[in-house]
Amino acid sequence: MSNLRITHIGGPTTLIETGGWRLLTDPTFDPPGERYTFGWGTSSHKSAGPALSAAELPPIDAVLLSHDHHGDNLDRTGRDVLRTARTVLTTPAGARRLGSPARGLAPWTVTRLHSPGRPTLEVTATPARHGPPLSRPLTGQVIGFALTWEGQQHGALWISGDTVLHRGVREVARRLTVGTALLHVGGVRFPITGPVRYTMTAARAVELCGMLRPHTAVPVHYEGWQHFHEGRDAVERALARAPAEIRARFRLLPTGTATDIGA
Repeated sequence: MSNLRITHIGGPTTLIETGGWRLLTDPTFDPPGERYTFGWGTSSHKSAGPALSAAELPPIDAVLLSHDHHGDNLDRTGRDVLRTARTVLTTPAGARRLGSPARGLAPWTVTRLHSPGRPTLEVTATPARHGPPLSRPLTGQVIGFALTWEGQQHGALWISGDTVLHRGVREVARRLTVGTALLHVGGVRFPITGPVRYTMTAARAVELCGMLRPHTAVPVHYEGWQHFHEGRDAVERALARAPAEIRARFRLLPTGTATDIGA
């Protein structure tokens, strides 16, 4: 059985370690205090820095980048981290903007990562929609990732990416057996677009887990930014209302601490 260790660094950024591999999701390492624009009149203030600095990271084999065009998923320091990684997997549009070593994956495209002495990682890109119906021309391409490797006991490691609960995400529940789910929550919204949500709320994440039935669900992307409208307290309230069988699957990780997760 292969061990899985996850360190929640902050926001959407996690360090994933398994079988000698070190993977990083959505690198955000800028200090707090700055404001970032996201296009179409939207912006946000970063209120908390990462629990680990970029300098404290181990060598990174691959970056799993849900999208490159929003500063809360890839910031200036995060771009420096990309240049140190052997591989960057992201959207086709993001790969064109970033250039080598970025590889673009369309939904349900499969690629494999190989390294001597390590298990082969099979990476399947999964659908994501960063907002309401018909919002993709405004919010751009986003992707999720499902990782499988020899020795997994419970199923794939799935990173949702920034997405609402929609048909493509429900398709993940139908097509994949998920052991560990990293769920981007936070209920993102902006004053200019009113009640429209751009990521899952905690309640939607609970609903999704009722479909996925993962062994472990790990919420991320819920603290450190002004436009994250549901923090840890909202996640805990949603879990308190959830059926006990679903509630038991969730783990809220401390930031900056490597946590062993059953793979």
